[in-house]
Amino acid sequence: MKSKLRAVSLTALTASALAAPAAAELKYENNSGGYVLLYGQLNPAIISVDDGEETETNVRDYDASNSRVGLRVHQPYGANTFGFKFEAALGLPNSTETSQLGDDFSGWTREDIRFVDFWLEGDWGKVSAGQGSMVADGAAEQDLSLVGIALYAYTADSNASFFFRDSAGALTGPTVAGTTDDFDGSRRARIRYDTPSFNGFTFGAAWGRNVLADDDDRDYYDVGAYYSNEFAGAKLDAGLAYQVRDGDGSAKRQDVIGSASVLLESGLSFTVAAGTRDVDSDADTDPNYYYAKIAYETEDWLPNVGKTGIGVHYWDGSDFSVDGSDSSVWGLGVVQRIDSVNVDTYLTYQNYAYEDSNDDYDDLSTVVLGARWKF
Repeated sequence: MKSKLRAVSLTALTASALAAPAAAELKYENNSGGYVLLYGQLNPAIISVDDGEETETNVRDYDASNSRVGLRVHQPYGANTFGFKFEAALGLPNSTETSQLGDDFSGWTREDIRFVDFWLEGDWGKVSAGQGSMVADGAAEQDLSLVGIALYAYTADSNASFFFRDSAGALTGPTVAGTTDDFDGSRRARIRYDTPSFNGFTFGAAWGRNVLADDDDRDYYDVGAYYSNEFAGAKLDAGLAYQVRDGDGSAKRQDVIGSASVLLESGLSFTVAAGTRDVDSDADTDPNYYYAKIAYETEDWLPNVGKTGIGVHYWDGSDFSVDGSDSSVWGLGVVQRIDSVNVDTYLTYQNYAYEDSNDDYDDLSTVVLGARWKF
């Protein structure tokens, strides 16, 4: 087995994130109850991918929660509250932009703009307009576990562009991103309405366009419901959504996705998710998946440092690349929170398997060691 190591200037970011002092909140308040909040994060990681013949190790910005900066404004307006949020990724070399064929770094582009979002909310609900989350964004990724920052329902953040090797060792297989997904919703330039909470339930609807891409004139719309509550010390979060992509001469695509997560007072948590996709085209597959995770977190193991979380998860999908294909992912991870510097360190291992009628493909495994520093 050959091994190669490539590193970029993100190595320095790893060291700075671990050594940085805990920053005071950058919040500026006015006399009328409003405020402006500046925030951000760095999330460098060492990522090692083994495709069965070669192991490639790099330092990259980890796409599970990429490095970013943002600004949030809240201002009371009569009985309502006006809000604005701007947020953008930093455009650092990303974990999804590397494969066995090399790197394809995009740098900073307008697609790194995450939010340019305005909203007004009150007892009647919340209306949002601008670049921001569709209702389905988060419906497949409800996760209360601490280890969820690095081990969750979307499993391809660390190696999305890597190819599976066939039985002859050639890179003829599909990519990891082509064989695993959770169909979670996206961010779009949209108009959205969310109801107020009814005994823990909220409902929403949105319509939007992908204005950050030059070649996407399709319509996106969705509806969804969320639930959040506590029972005798246990926390429960759940989401369910239906989303559609249609127009511009392309086949209509419809997704139904949902997830639920419960965190017990003992620190034990259980998370499940599932989704199905229907594409109105004979040329496309109609994939589906399910996902489950068990995790545990405690402050007892390192009481002077912060909370520790461990977890194991499993993802299983069908028909993702071609009809009749099977995909699976299993993984385990540990997260250590370091309260004094506001850093979450994490270590994960995930194994990816794919098979279809064309060939037998080698399993692919990935180890990620990283640290996310928030300010």
